[in-house]
Amino acid sequence: MAIILIIPGFIFLIKGADFLVNGASSIARRYNVSDLVIGLTVVAFGTSLPELFVNIIASIEGDTGIAIGNILGSNTANVMLILGISSIIAPLTVTIGTVWKEIPLSLLAALLLAVLANDHLIDRVEFSTLTRIDGLVLIAFFIVFIYYSFSIAKRINGLNEHVSTRQLGIAKSSIFIIIGLLGLGIGAKWIVNGAMQLTVLLRVSQSFIGLTIVALGTSLPELATSATAAYKKNTEIAVGNIVGSNIFNIFFILGISAIINPIPFKLRSNFDIGVLIFSNILLFTCMFAGKRHIIERWKGTVFTSLYVIYIISLIIMR
Repeated sequence: MAIILIIPGFIFLIKGADFLVNGASSIARRYNVSDLVIGLTVVAFGTSLPELFVNIIASIEGDTGIAIGNILGSNTANVMLILGISSIIAPLTVTIGTVWKEIPLSLLAALLLAVLANDHLIDRVEFSTLTRIDGLVLIAFFIVFIYYSFSIAKRINGLNEHVSTRQLGIAKSSIFIIIGLLGLGIGAKWIVNGAMQLTVLLRVSQSFIGLTIVALGTSLPELATSATAAYKKNTEIAVGNIVGSNIFNIFFILGISAIINPIPFKLRSNFDIGVLIFSNILLFTCMFAGKRHIIERWKGTVFTSLYVIYIISLIIMR
């Protein structure tokens, strides 16, 4: 039953995001919103909609281990697995702005999460929780990130190529949006319910399922976007999509999740935050190893190998 729920849940989730992006993009274009703005908002948010809906459902139902595991697992998979696979397809050239601004901001997001989630180390309290105030702090950082994104948007090449070119009528666009929202809602509900059944069946924690199965499934849109961009030599999109998604996941999605329902934080999750911080540091330092500002194929192989080691370690420690 868990597998019956999870597999179609991912299909509904991903297709729902696709329908919503197509419908919203078409309506925005009809009202003369530029491709640049559509790409920066609708399409950029679209790849993170699966994580958002899964976390909203998980937070509402009190399955907070799924919520935080999903974000930590997705962000780690984004850097180590998806960037690794994309760079194996084609070496990824990274702009100076991404090296010195976006990647450090992604690292800052992980470090900020580590600070906010470790009340027991800082205030000597018995339990740590991502509170609603912590959620508001994350949202405040997200607003700053959005302002920064718009300020650099005109320098991003190839952004418009990832905007849907379909021009639909208002009625059809609205239907697409409704179908997309329904698909996302149903898919997220099935995935969370299936994930909870798996925790009982496999006798593992919510965090383990969130870090592995749920995280990998919700990262499929980022994989499709970055792999396609790498194949088409739009390397700015391939890297920017991943780094931007990681920032979005922590600042916005985890912020919203904590506002809906405060998230208890277990001490063992520090290992996963540590791996996430390490992946960001590794991404930054690899910009200066070998060919500068290029993620070469050998670097991608190292990334994917480390991700496999990480998953094996989670299985051993479960």
